[in-house]
Amino acid sequence: MSASSSSSVWCPHVTVACVVADGDRYLMVEEEVGGRLAYNQPAGHLDDHESLLTAAARETLEETGWTVELQHLIGVHQWRSTEHGDGVVRFSFAARPVGHDPARPLDTGIRRALWLTREEIAALGDRLRSPLVLLSIDAWLAGQRLPLATVTSLLDGDRYP
Repeated sequence: MSASSSSSVWCPHVTVACVVADGDRYLMVEEEVGGRLAYNQPAGHLDDHESLLTAAARETLEETGWTVELQHLIGVHQWRSTEHGDGVVRFSFAARPVGHDPARPLDTGIRRALWLTREEIAALGDRLRSPLVLLSIDAWLAGQRLPLATVTSLLDGDRYP
């Protein structure tokens, strides 16, 4: 590939999300997006030089104050965002809550973290940030779980705790 053609390479947004279950409730965030309130799992973009596993745990902590232990890869989902029109590739992980720091400031735009049942989440309808929210929960409920070892990072010094 020549240097001139590399500028036309399509680059989707790479994101991570965590389905964090506590009994029949799931950790969610209420956030301001484009002037409206939306609901999502703890999720965000992969940073340069960061592994997918580290990003998922980091985003969950930054958006909710919860430290989590990743357990499984639920799936990789591709979608075209209705917010910005760009392609998104989302890596959804299952995680268990380990500890909470209620005094920790949450990311900009995050109003609060809350625990909701699947029924309460489904009832939010078009207030869900994307269809990937229920897709990830339903995949987890259906038993879709891949070992974390299927997600490999060869980045120097990046180790998921």
